[in-house]
Amino acid sequence: MSIYTTPLQFAYFLGLLFSVLLLNRGFKEERLSDKLLAAVLFLLTMEIQDYTFGFSGINMLWEELNGFPRHFSLAFPPTVYFYLNAQINRDFKFKRTDFLYYIPYAIYFIINLFVFCQGKEYVDKWQGNPNLNWLNWLETITLWVLYFYFFILSLKIYKNYRKWAETQFSDTETISFEWIRNFIYLIITGEVFKTGWNLADYIIDMPFEKDWWWHLYTVAIICYVGISGYAQTQPKTLHFEAEIMPEIKIEESTKKISEELIPKIKHIFSTEKVFLEPELTLSELALKLKTNTSLLSAAINQGFGKNFNDFVNEYRIREFEKQLSNPENKNYTKLAIALDCGFNSKATFNRALKKFS
Repeated sequence: MSIYTTPLQFAYFLGLLFSVLLLNRGFKEERLSDKLLAAVLFLLTMEIQDYTFGFSGINMLWEELNGFPRHFSLAFPPTVYFYLNAQINRDFKFKRTDFLYYIPYAIYFIINLFVFCQGKEYVDKWQGNPNLNWLNWLETITLWVLYFYFFILSLKIYKNYRKWAETQFSDTETISFEWIRNFIYLIITGEVFKTGWNLADYIIDMPFEKDWWWHLYTVAIICYVGISGYAQTQPKTLHFEAEIMPEIKIEESTKKISEELIPKIKHIFSTEKVFLEPELTLSELALKLKTNTSLLSAAINQGFGKNFNDFVNEYRIREFEKQLSNPENKNYTKLAIALDCGFNSKATFNRALKKFS
């Protein structure tokens, strides 16, 4: 055990462990997002495999398996992207065209597998041929094109998803805004760090052990993605279509229906106090009012000048203020009262209190 081997070995086995746990939960609960996150973790773990074995004195990967296509960098960006799609939409399914994004990896795999199968001498000649250096550059450029493309798409998904979720959920703490944002930026900064380090290595030809530093950064990513990713919840009612940002367009003929909903909304919130349900969603409220989500969202926007999230949480704050002034509740903490008023977490309560007090 040493400063080089211990972190790598820990992250290597942690990554594989969480890959198995996520895969198991994905099949049990029919969560495609868990299966894809298991794939993301596995691919991250393979990034440090060579050096984990190398620093441990196991040279099999450089000797018996030299030339075998054991790297998955070209498959990583689209897998991350599809995980994000599946995490925000329980109905997400792969389309045939989605598999086209894996063509660069398939080409890499087939070429390297062919070379490997020719034997050790052929592999050595292939790797030592200076006329084939353009293949390495082509692979690097292709990888960064994929990263850039999917990074832009992922950020667009995140921004649209955040806007959409605030019109659909009264409690947004359970639908992973912070996780998705951190996940996107951590993955891209990890790749930037790795590329920068490799570029420095190419220029000044650093010794083998210096590569340990960018692998250490990957260790941190594996730990965060494994632990935080496994802790993520996914409501069964989460159905956001990433390709299309839903926009509410109400025709003149439906405005009257929307206006008729406003007194019904006031009634169900004032008398039945549906806002006390911690996980109240727009679709659940629409069922109670026997309408659809588009009309209901439009009615809340037009009648109260708020999105669904703000509308519900303002009712909860008013109820909290009422209960706080009740002498019968003097022995309860503010958080306990807030939870009784429909809030599902301290963070959501504090944010709403600051906004509506």
